Amino acid sequence: MARTESNMLPLGTKAPDFELQDTISGKKLKLSDVYGEKATVVMFICNHCPFVRHINKGISKLAKDYTDKEVGFVAISSNDVENYPEDAPDKMKQNAEDHDFIFPYLYDETQEVAKAYDAACTPDFYVFDDQLELIYRGQFDDSRPGNSMPVSGRDIRTALDATLMGTKTYKKQKPSIGCNIKWKS
Repeated sequence: MARTESNMLPLGTKAPDFELQDTISGKKLKLSDVYGEKATVVMFICNHCPFVRHINKGISKLAKDYTDKEVGFVAISSNDVENYPEDAPDKMKQNAEDHDFIFPYLYDETQEVAKAYDAACTPDFYVFDDQLELIYRGQFDDSRPGNSMPVSGRDIRTALDATLMGTKTYKKQKPSIGCNIKWKS
């Protein structure tokens, strides 16, 4: 299993806008459609990556725990589906249903959104405040396939809790580790 670290986009960066197809509803959605009044979590994930598979239930639980707190969630897959057909939009929809995702799961066919966010791996997480300024980027938690640490979402939860309490920065931020985004040739 290849291990790629996330790029650490500078804190304070404004969330790049996007308009992508939601594989669940079939609608085109923009950042403003998934924005949360208090915070917005943008996740780059995919179906086939063992690092993402390891935390899918945790991602689903996280969204359920924070959506009522005015936190918006969106997942984006930017992988090359020609070479990785398991990540195709129809399979994305099935994956979302299988894991009870309550948030949109968008397909970034051109990979331009992943480039705009400087995303490098799956999973890769970004938390933006109410002004859509980046306050956290990095890992979900310390759990990885095979390390027997429980999936808790501790790092994301700490960042979200700080944001909900009005704290603008969360100092301790570790890069995510996962499969590299499968870029088109």
